[in-house]
Amino acid sequence: MNQKSVLLPVSDPPSPRTISGDDAPLFKGSGMTQRGAYAALSYMSCAVLLVMFNKAALSSYNFPSANVITLLQMICSTCLLYVMKRWKYITFSVTERNQSDSAILIPVGTLLHTLPLSLSYLFYMLVTMESIRGVNVPMYTTLRRTTVVFTMIVEYLLTRQKYTPPTFGSVALIVFGAFVAGAHDLSFDVRGYSVVFLANITTALYLATINRIGKSSGLNSFGLMWCNGLVCGPILLLWTFIRGDMQLTMNFPDLYTPGFMVVMLFSCILAFFLNYFIFLNTTLNSALTQTMCGNLKDLFTIGIGWLVFGGLPFDLLNVIGQMLGFIGSGLYAYVKLKGK
Repeated sequence: MNQKSVLLPVSDPPSPRTISGDDAPLFKGSGMTQRGAYAALSYMSCAVLLVMFNKAALSSYNFPSANVITLLQMICSTCLLYVMKRWKYITFSVTERNQSDSAILIPVGTLLHTLPLSLSYLFYMLVTMESIRGVNVPMYTTLRRTTVVFTMIVEYLLTRQKYTPPTFGSVALIVFGAFVAGAHDLSFDVRGYSVVFLANITTALYLATINRIGKSSGLNSFGLMWCNGLVCGPILLLWTFIRGDMQLTMNFPDLYTPGFMVVMLFSCILAFFLNYFIFLNTTLNSALTQTMCGNLKDLFTIGIGWLVFGGLPFDLLNVIGQMLGFIGSGLYAYVKLKGK
């Protein structure tokens, strides 16, 4: 395949003979490459915007079904991937040997190999989308920062990944800050908090699975996204029919209002790019780095969420907890950049 036809960066591992340009370290002694930094910053930008649009759909417009939003995002992503693949803007595989001209565009064996990744993605999408409904945006981002603990546990169980004392210190500071921030949350909701913690577990499993299966599948970021769409799309479509979500959607009074349609359009587009940058960031850096990027972008998510949606009364402990979390995230970023 002519490599010049690939317009977007993918997670293909660089050749040892060509560690230069975007694959070179961000600076001398850095543990992150220029491509890795680009993926991390891009992910954080998309994540902030997607949370805002999803929150607008579920809370401001009171859309009844998070599953339908997830399904629409998945359909949009799969259609975009198909068009870009057919027009040769992207490739799904790391090497030409893994290319396929079949109807599903990849070998069946490769699709089966990525099945655990696709199923973990389905649970991750469903639970994460539902978790934002019952918790205000500031506390949602606070609780989601504890995902780092679950990610470290899952990475150790799957790959025996070990971490340095500075990394443990930054994680401990983040978790401590999250508990301090939530100590006086006047809008405490047991169900809402439980769903968020379940989302943390599914996120950790998904990111660790990307790191484990994604690198051994022979597929790049777009190929992994394509497999997720092929496996999860039909399952989610059937699930929405069984639960009656389709009927609720058709009876939704604001379904065809211009404002709601714009929100849904941007939600679908941002979900495509978010999934792409999650794959890119996790494969170029690590699952823990991906989780930490989620923490760093929380500063903007919390600020915008407070201004636009409100929902959390001012509390000194909450502010202190937020600051501790940001300091911990910054410490991890420093450790990662220095390669320690």
